[in-house]
Amino acid sequence: MNADIQGLAVLHYETPHFDIVRPGQFVVCAVSGSRIDLDDLKYWSAEFQEAYVGAQEATRAFLRHRGAAWG
Repeated sequence: MNADIQGLAVLHYETPHFDIVRPGQFVVCAVSGSRIDLDDLKYWSAEFQEAYVGAQEATRAFLRHRGAAWG
């Protein structure tokens, strides 16, 4: 992901919060590529340092990462 995109925030994901490394208006979903306004960000992984637009995408990412670890 190009961190120079206008308005793209850089975050460090923790549980149950995130820290803003570089201010911006949005992040990008690691699964769908959709823009997620920071006010709407509810799903992320501290382990994988990724944001997700919804629960379905978060689950898909978790299974993908775990599948890679198990395979």
